[in-house]
Amino acid sequence: MIHFVLLISRQGKVRLTKWYSTYTQKERTKVIRELSGVILTRGPKLCNFVEWRGFKVVYKRYASLYFCMCIDQDDNELEILEIIHHYVEILDRYFGSVCELDLIFNFHKAYYILDEILIAGELQESSKKTVARLIAAQDSLVETAKEQASSISNIIAQATK
Repeated sequence: MIHFVLLISRQGKVRLTKWYSTYTQKERTKVIRELSGVILTRGPKLCNFVEWRGFKVVYKRYASLYFCMCIDQDDNELEILEIIHHYVEILDRYFGSVCELDLIFNFHKAYYILDEILIAGELQESSKKTVARLIAAQDSLVETAKEQASSISNIIAQATK
């Protein structure tokens, strides 16, 4: 089971967090600080697995972001690396060539994509095509809602003249 997902920039800024186990806000802050220190100081040629507090943290660096997932000791690290890569591929497909700024300005989409892939810390959807179709449907719903809101505000504006 995945306990949490962190996306951390090379400067140590947190870009995305998703918690599947209960942690208080104080514990979350401490976890982020500890793991940022551990992962950011590791050399690029070292293993992508870190033992931490009785768990394993699996991470992978893509461009300027570290994608980290905390798992149980007996879980398969290579499967988690595949899940990370799967998430990055879907982000790449959606944003073109995903970069840190895409995640900063469209964080809600990054969360939505992650929620389509993982549910309660378990892999839910392994098909990139299915996830892309669901995201396109969500975008279509958002555009329809925006158009309806715009037409309603136009009607209200005309009525109040």
